[in-house]
Amino acid sequence: MRTQIVAGNWKMNKNLAETETLLSELAAKLPDTKAEVIVAPTFVNLASAVKALDASDIQVAAQNMHFESNGAFTGEISADMLLNIGVDTVILGHSERRSIFGEDDALLLKKVETALAKNMKVIFCFGEELEDRKTEKHFEVVASQLKNVLFGLAPEQWSKIILAYEPVWAIGTGETASPEQAQEMHAFIRKTIADAVTPTIAENVTILYGGSVKPANAKDIFSKPDVDGGLIGGASLKSDDFIAIVNAI
Repeated sequence: MRTQIVAGNWKMNKNLAETETLLSELAAKLPDTKAEVIVAPTFVNLASAVKALDASDIQVAAQNMHFESNGAFTGEISADMLLNIGVDTVILGHSERRSIFGEDDALLLKKVETALAKNMKVIFCFGEELEDRKTEKHFEVVASQLKNVLFGLAPEQWSKIILAYEPVWAIGTGETASPEQAQEMHAFIRKTIADAVTPTIAENVTILYGGSVKPANAKDIFSKPDVDGGLIGGASLKSDDFIAIVNAI
């Protein structure tokens, strides 16, 4: 049975006091759920988050990391630094990292390889731009992003991979892929992995949907057979909204 996950990507939001308040609210309101629940605060608050959630089932992830272990990389954070403070999960390939910071598939491959070599879990993000969808190249784009970064992995490494399909046109825009569109792409992703890797891995890998998921639409999206949860942006910044999404699993 695939692991169901609801992960909150806080992006560049919440100072330390705000982080502590939100984490306290989430820990107090967390329901008895079959889903894994993950939050990804900003780098400067990760250690505090790990400490604050020590007695909770909520896990902590980082929003990014560098592929080198150490060195003259001003402003960067290594896998070892994350592991040292108790963070063993990292989000890689988010569309904002790709579009704003120029991260391409070659760079992301290095990051994924480093994270897996350190035995970290990777939430790997990918998805098409609006123009790709309009020109009906969305399947081609998604297949390419998967192939270029993940299809060279050893079969045993896939147990550390969580996929997050995020149509770029639906991230922070208020637009959302319909449940049917999400299911169509998730089924395509699973078939693509089955054909290129193995059917067993395709069936077992968790595929999250990300892109303006909110309490009002989460249940319909999560009800689809190939959607295993969500990577949540804005709605993860309010405890009631995030918990409502967790309850939608």
